[in-house]
Amino acid sequence: MKAQSLRAHGAVAAAVSLALLTSACAGSGSDSEAGASGDQGKPVTLTYWTWTSGAEAAAAAFNASHKDIQVKFSQIPGGADGYSKISNAIKAGDAPDVATIEYNMVPEFASQGYLEDLTASSGDLVKKRFPAGVQNLVTFGGKTWSVPFDATPQVYFYRKDLFEKHGVAVPTTWDEYRAAAEKIKAAEPQARIGSFPTDTPLEATLSWQAGAKWFQIKDGAWKPDINDAPSQKVAAFWQGMLKDDLVFNYGAGSPEENKSRADGTTASVLGAAWSAGGMIAAMPDLKGKWGVAPIPHWGTPASGMYGGTSFAVTKGSKHAKAAAEFIKWVTTDPAAMEARIGALKSPSSALPANPEMAAVAAKAFDTSYFGGQDLYKLTGEQVATIVPGWTWGPVWGKVNADFKDEAARSGLPSGLVKAQESARTAIQSRGLKLAD
Repeated sequence: MKAQSLRAHGAVAAAVSLALLTSACAGSGSDSEAGASGDQGKPVTLTYWTWTSGAEAAAAAFNASHKDIQVKFSQIPGGADGYSKISNAIKAGDAPDVATIEYNMVPEFASQGYLEDLTASSGDLVKKRFPAGVQNLVTFGGKTWSVPFDATPQVYFYRKDLFEKHGVAVPTTWDEYRAAAEKIKAAEPQARIGSFPTDTPLEATLSWQAGAKWFQIKDGAWKPDINDAPSQKVAAFWQGMLKDDLVFNYGAGSPEENKSRADGTTASVLGAAWSAGGMIAAMPDLKGKWGVAPIPHWGTPASGMYGGTSFAVTKGSKHAKAAAEFIKWVTTDPAAMEARIGALKSPSSALPANPEMAAVAAKAFDTSYFGGQDLYKLTGEQVATIVPGWTWGPVWGKVNADFKDEAARSGLPSGLVKAQESARTAIQSRGLKLAD
């Protein structure tokens, strides 16, 4: 992975002032443990919540190599349900010590005082071991709130056998994508090129690629601009694809979509490096039939970041020092990456943001599922195409839910309008500054 390629990404986030955290009260952690071990020399036991692939194997590897700290792993749901579980536990004083927080949720959790300030324990780690672009996704208000894990430029997964069967070239632009969709439908009426992007993170990523900036900082205040021209262009494209019956109206990752991927009626998928692990686990019989390519673009190669996770210490942890030590290991030690990728039940295919860990992942990853294609080389090259200037806002949970609901009722363009209104209202209700 090219570290310098992420330096421009997230430039706006670097300018975020303490206005972001107007309502935050997160402290610097309560390190009750003396050194790494607990009372009477017993190991400190950390609780760790996540939904990510390979995480349980990494936690087990940590436990096997550490005596003073042990990690109790818990699998939680991804998405809104998982974040509700974390936030409710924080409010109840029963939160995990370490939790996975996606980049789009870090500003929201920090602004509500749900995260410990990791500046003292992990600030130097983030500055020294991660490219500036991902630093800017976890550092704002002059403080470090979490430690990055992966970089997630969007890429395009396609069925090589089906594209060859129907004489379809891998699309490089969205116009070519539509033409390929028409050709696939004509050749096999029950098949479609892909699915309608109903989930908000996917819509955000596609808008990001097109040049949108859903949140910006203006004079220390938040300026949401979700219903901008690039986003409406993307929404109109996909709404047209749906109107002309060129894509399935399935939600990303829904049971219907997963079934259609497995049975060959879905010919391609919009994803990121992390998508591959799930595909390998869910569709082992399709080994060798999938290929990976850069995401189609609007005329110039470009990408947004689809997802992406970081490690945070939740508010009130009594073992913040030990938690920081575990986080450092899991984000920078080669043994952690090797364990994640080698997991038997749910292997990881994430592209680490740390360049050294990315090299470890590339070496450990079995390329046979993609017919020998080097997934990490391709996804690493796409990092350079991430469009700079994107900032995640402090009210992503509300935006996510309202966009998805309105888009399902009235279409993507209406979803953008609703999300813009929701963002403004939610920012004001949180007591954060809203730009005119």
